[in-house]
Amino acid sequence: MPVITDPLATLVRVHREPAVVQAVRSTLAAVISYVVALHLSNEPAPLTAPLTALLVVQVTLYSTLTTGIRRVNSVVVGVLIAIGFSVLVGLTWWSLGLIILASLVIGRFVRAGEFVPEVAISAMLVLGVTRVAETAWDRVLETLIGAVVGLLFDVLFVPPVWVQPAGEAIQQMARHMGRLLREIGDEVRGHTPVAEAAARLHAARRLDHEIVQVDAELRQAEDSLRLNPRVREGLLFRVVLRTGLDALEISAVVVRVICRSLTDLAKERTEETLFPEDVAEALQEVFQHLARAIESFAALITTQVSANAEEAEARLFEELAAGRASRDRAAELLLEGVRTHPRQWQLHGALLAEVDRILDELDVEKRTERLAEELDRHSREQRERHPLWHRVSRRLRGSGYGWRRVDPD
Repeated sequence: MPVITDPLATLVRVHREPAVVQAVRSTLAAVISYVVALHLSNEPAPLTAPLTALLVVQVTLYSTLTTGIRRVNSVVVGVLIAIGFSVLVGLTWWSLGLIILASLVIGRFVRAGEFVPEVAISAMLVLGVTRVAETAWDRVLETLIGAVVGLLFDVLFVPPVWVQPAGEAIQQMARHMGRLLREIGDEVRGHTPVAEAAARLHAARRLDHEIVQVDAELRQAEDSLRLNPRVREGLLFRVVLRTGLDALEISAVVVRVICRSLTDLAKERTEETLFPEDVAEALQEVFQHLARAIESFAALITTQVSANAEEAEARLFEELAAGRASRDRAAELLLEGVRTHPRQWQLHGALLAEVDRILDELDVEKRTERLAEELDRHSREQRERHPLWHRVSRRLRGSGYGWRRVDPD
């Protein structure tokens, strides 16, 4: 049966990929805009309409609404520039250079923002076909058709909510951190060569690149929750995921510092073990509990079902309590060892302080307080920024006409 289920699982996963969904949605919007332009424009091949639709339709409704106007602005300006050049000089190598330069300069003046290059792109794409247009306004009409179709497409067919891909990325990163912490736990037992400790440090540094990728996934998930009529508690989901990723990012930095401390200790103890056997055993328990705590924390912040969230929170609470107990036992053993063998005592203290930082960052009660603070801050900013909308939404919720909640998946 694996031969059958694996392709099915792959097919489902591919259909949930943002890139695949975006490709399908952009294609449909472009085709629809082309069909509409065929009926409204005098052009036999109104390709400017699908071009504009491709530029307008984004992977999230928030991105479409916030960037759509600027994209339309850049495309319209590019089309007008191309029309002007085609009437005056046509397409030559030097006119192509002039149109690119003019588009980039004019794009700054019309405040196209990050879409300034699209002014030049639109102008170049249109320049080659504008000479056969019967009227210049046909191109402008096609641009407006593509823009309207693109905007309506995302409004009527709301893009998916991308919380699950972001949650999977967060959990995968947490698993990598957990595996690294378990390897650190194995490292503290017995003799550790400097090269092995340095390799662990490089692995910890690679977590920074993974955090950047996860952050990009999370920003897309946050955008998919904004202005989405299918999601009622988008703010809560955004705050939970963002604060959770912040905590994991801090923990990843601390893990890298732990690897740095152990590497320095390995350089000083090339002919002996890093720690006595009893201390190493206690530290190994600490790192094992930290690994499971980080994985439970990631499961907690990415779980949407309340029962599963409660289970993940219970596991996190147990691992943090066990980790603190193991940390205290390791601290006592290290203190006794320092009194008899004070070499590199500062690294021992740094190691314990770094463990405390991770335990503190994952603390359940402090996380609850931070969530409440972030929600209050966001609510206060929204009230101050949009007081009228806040009053209207409160009346709608009070009258029972609020949007139906849909769990982001």
